[in-house]
Order: sequence, then C-alpha cells, then structure tokens
Amino acid sequence: MALQIGDPAPDFTLPDQDGQPVALKDLRGQRVVIYFYPKDDTPGCTKEACNFRDQWDSFKSHGIKVLGISKDNAKSHAKFIDKYTLPFTLLSDSEPCPVAESYESYGLKKFMGREYMGMMRHTFVIDADGKLEKIYKKVKAATMADDILKDLELAG
Repeated sequence: MALQIGDPAPDFTLPDQDGQPVALKDLRGQRVVIYFYPKDDTPGCTKEACNFRDQWDSFKSHGIKVLGISKDNAKSHAKFIDKYTLPFTLLSDSEPCPVAESYESYGLKKFMGREYMGMMRHTFVIDADGKLEKIYKKVKAATMADDILKDLELAG
C-alpha cells in the first residue's frame, strides 16, 4: 500500500558521512526533510544538494533537519560534502536499500533502454510528530529545496 500524507514515517537508523548512526526516532519534535537521490557528485544530485545548501539558512532558522539518502558509502558522502560545502547530513542506505524500499524510493528504473534496480529521486517532509506531511514523487532537482519552503509557506 502506497505511503500517504498523515501516515507514520517509516523509522530507520542509518550511518552518516562519519559512520555515526542517525535514527529518525531521535529527531521527533522537529520537522525533517528526507530526500532520496541516486548518486553523489552526479549532475542532478549535485544540483539538488546545492539547492538544499543554498536554502540552508531558511531550513535551519525553522528548525528543519535535512537528510540526504543514497546507496553511496560514508567515504563518498564525506567527499561530496567537502567538495560542495554541504551543511547537512548524508546517510548511506546500502543495497538492497531497505530504508529506500520502505519509502517506496527504490525500484526498477529505465535508462537508455536498460532496466535496473536503483534509487528514485523522491522527497518527504516529516512533521514533528513523525508523520508524513509532504510527499514529492516528481522532483525537480534544481529547485526541490525552494519548492519545499514554498509549500510549507516558509519561503522568504
């Protein structure tokens, strides 16, 4: 059954870019943005990450935690963060990507006539009570952070 707005966000614990565990349940009491993306340091994923970086002050001032999740390992995440001065946390959901699957963000993809299993570019906003507040299945990488702030009526 598809995730719906108002459903409890699937809980998880994943390692961050420093190998430290991050548990969603520990973030209750604040809004959390989780964005799933295919791969560190690729054109679309870099645009998306940099849009979150460029809007960081707005997210931070409203007490919103941002978590990016991909299959990449901690070392790859650390390089990506350093290269683009990303101020938020990146988490590793290694294959078979159980967290992405629980968020319906890992599955069959098609590219240039080839089918393969991969991470979908989806974004979720979780409210302070741990419930899904917004679900984005059609993501514009270059403006995702802007779109969230606008939809939450937090845009400056």
